[in-house]
Amino acid sequence: MPKIRHTPEAPTDIRELAPGEEIDAHRHDNHQIIYAGSGVVAVTTDAGTWFAPGTRALWVPAGCVHAHRAHGHTALHLLGLPAGTNPPGLDAPTVLTVGPLLRELILACTRTPHDESPEHRRLRAVLLDQLRAAPREPVQLPTPAEPRLAAVCDLLHADPADPRGLAGLAADAGASERTLSRLFRRELGMTFPQWRTQLRLYHALRMLADGLPVTAVARRCGWSSTSAFIDVFRRAYGYTPGTHHRPPPGAN
Repeated sequence: MPKIRHTPEAPTDIRELAPGEEIDAHRHDNHQIIYAGSGVVAVTTDAGTWFAPGTRALWVPAGCVHAHRAHGHTALHLLGLPAGTNPPGLDAPTVLTVGPLLRELILACTRTPHDESPEHRRLRAVLLDQLRAAPREPVQLPTPAEPRLAAVCDLLHADPADPRGLAGLAADAGASERTLSRLFRRELGMTFPQWRTQLRLYHALRMLADGLPVTAVARRCGWSSTSAFIDVFRRAYGYTPGTHHRPPPGAN
């Protein structure tokens, strides 16, 4: 098992990551906000994977062992906060909605991490207020432990367009449809359709960040039509997949 790196203080800086580049598992003694000004960032822990485009940020609490992976060219904005400062009151990794004001505050604070001027301190105070009010988003792929459930999840990770329902997947998993349905609810905290939608959205973000056309992404991720994909994507992230490759103004 690889050694987990311990960095006492989570850095506040900006890192440019190439497509597919990873930051190995590590932990900090303080909290961290992770925001992708461009591209998509996925954060993985033992409990699962959280993923965020430019309209979302990831909250990682102090002491949580986590790893990063970039999808597409990613401008990663990292913002450390003291362990005693927890405006959203969260003790587990969580995806937060990032509106225009919160986005600009994150960008400003990560661009000048050592600025201790009164103006900069006021910016950080407003940022904490914005974090306190930021809506939480259920954008997570929990990691299954039960072998039969893991088998189903692995099949759909390999082919998110697989059209089979639980009844069709049950034979490959060695479990009944009813058993699998119960396992999804009990172990992953969501229904099978909810989990599959999250899986497809994750793969869609990854493919879009890699530059695939919207129609190809819709097909490869299993949506019945491009328009259906656009509708689900827009409701999930607040913008259309066709504009995904365009970073928000000032994001880099």
